[in-house]
Amino acid sequence: MSRLRHPLVQVGLAVLLTAGWVVAGLLGVGMDILTTVAVSGLAVLGASFLLAWGAETAEKDVPRAFAIAVLAVLAVAPEYAVDALFAWNAGAGGATIEACSQLSAAAIEAGETPLAEACHDANLAIANMTGANRILIGIGWAGIAVFTILRAASTNDPAVESRDGLLADVVTLDKDIATEIAFLLAATAWAFAVPLGGGIGALDTLFLVGLYVTYIGLVLKSDIEESDHTVGVPLYFQQWSLPWRPIAVLALFGYSGAMIFTAVEPFAHGLEEIGLQIGVPSFFMIQWIAPLASESPELIVVAVLVNKARSTAGFNALISSKLNQWTLLIGTIAVIYSLALGRYGVLPFDSRQSAEIWITAGQSFFALAILCNFEISVREAIVLFSLFISQVLIEFALIQDLLVLPITSHDLLLVYTGLYVVAGVVLFAVRWRSAKLLVGLAADAFRSAMGNEPVHPERAD
Repeated sequence: MSRLRHPLVQVGLAVLLTAGWVVAGLLGVGMDILTTVAVSGLAVLGASFLLAWGAETAEKDVPRAFAIAVLAVLAVAPEYAVDALFAWNAGAGGATIEACSQLSAAAIEAGETPLAEACHDANLAIANMTGANRILIGIGWAGIAVFTILRAASTNDPAVESRDGLLADVVTLDKDIATEIAFLLAATAWAFAVPLGGGIGALDTLFLVGLYVTYIGLVLKSDIEESDHTVGVPLYFQQWSLPWRPIAVLALFGYSGAMIFTAVEPFAHGLEEIGLQIGVPSFFMIQWIAPLASESPELIVVAVLVNKARSTAGFNALISSKLNQWTLLIGTIAVIYSLALGRYGVLPFDSRQSAEIWITAGQSFFALAILCNFEISVREAIVLFSLFISQVLIEFALIQDLLVLPITSHDLLLVYTGLYVVAGVVLFAVRWRSAKLLVGLAADAFRSAMGNEPVHPERAD
């Protein structure tokens, strides 16, 4: 092994990518926007490698699903921070369903008064959250599927299967992922009902956070599996003896988490400022550009896993990220809002944000219908991306008056929601046997965690 390929040298190079951000923070160095974006972006990149290595190393001592769940939480922590800030400002400013309903949409959008600004922040919390969730599927799931298949020629990834037909090659997923898909389907079904209450309240928090806690409890009882795909830095650390191995994992998680948490917000804010300077609307930047930046660690981590022929772990990470954002994120911002309000309250949002939640739930439903047969083809990935990007581009054109249509941007969201739901229903109907298998596997995982024998153990073959 050459010196440059030694695992500790690779760790050192990743840490070196974060050095500029650490030095700037310790010395209090002021930087212009472009320099901030460059330095913080490199820190995010380096931290993402460290995070991926930490998660892979942890698989030696904890169930793989739990290690990936921890990775997912750390990778999307900046998204939680951004949403928490908007939710806190909404509560501190006294934004309630009753108070915000007394203001016009124009006044809220312009932030004409402190109350109007607080109501606007409540809407931004929803916009940022829904934007992040749709990016994770529309770019993350779709992009990683295509990247996995393109890289298969070099990685010999056993999960990639070549098939006859136009864009028919597929990434096959481990059936163990049935548990995550089932929990995500339950969260998605609940999300459709969230706008009906006019805001996010205690019932939403109890169900969604409870769902995630149940999921974590379930995966903690899973068996620890030996992986024969571990190479490089993780394999090196896995060979360390106790207690040094878990110490290394905690160090990797702790340092990468600190870097991601501190660097992503300036990275996202810098991109926002650049966007505003070239004329991109602020609301559009907050919904799309900031979440894209905050999701970057997750996407980098998954790309690292795919590049090592670990596409199954990569997709597990993406689905786990979607699950914790679709449960913990929605549930906890309501708690933060109430703390800032000084009493229990329901985080309010307007009709536009109701439509944003519905289209996000619709996209999630359609994506799960694609994965219910435990595979995703290039063709399906392209459809998933095309639906996502076409809606974003058409909406941007409508907002900027670059396109004239007989519908508003709000109506556009509802149209796409309908497309997603109809397509998802059709796919589930066509693949009802696969859906039945998925539910059976998830139920068997629950029975196994409770110490009972699976009803259909042969299904895991």
